Amino acid sequence: MSNPRYSVIFMGTPEFAVPALEALILDADFDVTAVVTQEDKPVGRAQIMSAPAVKVCALANELPVLQPKKVREIYKQLAELKPDLIVVVAYGQIIPQNVLDIPTFDCINVHASLLPKYRGAACLQAAILNGDTETGVTIMKMEAGLDTGPILEQFIIPLIGRETLGDLHDAVAALAHQVLPGALKEYLAGNLTAKTQDDAQASYYRTVKKENGHLDFAKSAQELERQIRAYTPWPSSFALTEDEKMLKIIAVSPEIIPIAGQAPGELFLSDKGLCLATANGALQIERLQLAGGKALAAKEFLSGHQDFVGKVLK
Repeated sequence: MSNPRYSVIFMGTPEFAVPALEALILDADFDVTAVVTQEDKPVGRAQIMSAPAVKVCALANELPVLQPKKVREIYKQLAELKPDLIVVVAYGQIIPQNVLDIPTFDCINVHASLLPKYRGAACLQAAILNGDTETGVTIMKMEAGLDTGPILEQFIIPLIGRETLGDLHDAVAALAHQVLPGALKEYLAGNLTAKTQDDAQASYYRTVKKENGHLDFAKSAQELERQIRAYTPWPSSFALTEDEKMLKIIAVSPEIIPIAGQAPGELFLSDKGLCLATANGALQIERLQLAGGKALAAKEFLSGHQDFVGKVLK
């Protein structure tokens, strides 16, 4: 096994970034000298302080971990490491120009879309919400703007129109693991030409919030079906009953069911099972969850909640 040739500082935070970090750890041509991630945060109803997934991975591999509130606070420490590269995957903060200037070569970002399409944090959700037939990974040189840097290489994943956010998250993270080391080596060898993004083709998607999951029954069945997949497992898609109880719609069939006078938001039974009316058709519900209860298949849910048939959600 040859000695590592390139020193790397890795910046990332969530589970999505772990496969890319693991790929660099495993590759003999790279030496990960430090890992920068966000601070531990309280998680769940019990608000237990929890480490980011990238920190857990780094410590398991005996790598130094830095967790500044802001990256500028550790500029001196990073500069002293004299890295050949800084690799950023879903770090979650804007990186200042003086940090971008530290490495001998460049700061390289792995972004989960085919830029310039879907800049910003919600790029995976956007591909599902818009019914795209493909998405992928962009490996790019970083600059001060948000996901605006020159593109080095792109890798495509076809979409079949049944993916949930969870499915796509895992597929794109696995692709990043597969292609990152090779793309970096091609770039360092001078075999990749950076291409300026066409800002006129750019789109931007902000971080998804819990309230974005509220189903709007003025939308088409097709739009709502995509939303349900795009927000599974988080923040999930939901509607409210007349007494303000939250009902999560976890999974629906892709088939659009005809309606016969049902109001948008109405739950009804058809020969397909439990259905939810929308503006132009109905969605057959496969799995759902009432606040305070367990996630259930539609048949199981109906056995204890027959009174929901005929209710209009809002």
